[in-house]
Amino acid sequence: MWLAAAAVPAARHAPAAGERRGLAPGTRREQASGGACPIRKPDFLIGCLREHPARSPLMSIFTLALLIGLVAGLRAMTAPAAVSWAAAWGWLPLQDTPLAFLGYTFTPWIFTLLAVAELVTDQLPSTPSRKVPMQFGARIVMGGLCGAAFGAAGGSLLGGLVAGVIGAVLGTLGGAEARGWLARAFGRDLPAALVEDVVAIGGACLIVGMLA
Repeated sequence: MWLAAAAVPAARHAPAAGERRGLAPGTRREQASGGACPIRKPDFLIGCLREHPARSPLMSIFTLALLIGLVAGLRAMTAPAAVSWAAAWGWLPLQDTPLAFLGYTFTPWIFTLLAVAELVTDQLPSTPSRKVPMQFGARIVMGGLCGAAFGAAGGSLLGGLVAGVIGAVLGTLGGAEARGWLARAFGRDLPAALVEDVVAIGGACLIVGMLA
């Protein structure tokens, strides 16, 4: 009998399984141990970065901003077309940011038409080099805009803008060099231009697809 009586208070003060592991009652093990953060909404990258700013789940928002800037350096209008579709579909939450217009109903269609027009005009021999001030400037602006969209969704519009601009500069210069090398390898420019189109479109889809 006295053994049973002694066991009752001991059981009352015995820590729960979660408490023995250093967890607060009702807290998921992942949260307390610093593992995977809980996913409360589809934009898992942004949710994880806000709760664990010191680490990124797969790629940081700034890395995605840099990559979309690279795409803008290849095709200036392909990048904002992809970003605006991501915003319109809710993959990139921009509702309460200065870039909310990217998710408006008609914005993706406008950028898509501009992107198609750019793909067509890029094949024309009269199209100027992307390194001339107007072409270069357009790529920097679009890269900064798209990078800022990723940054704004993650709480750092300026950081995303800077990353996007850097990516656009790298994409413009690197794309021009790669395009010239491919044109020399193929013996003409058209196949090189088509390869660049595929890289730009495919890259943009992969980048925004990471937010799905």
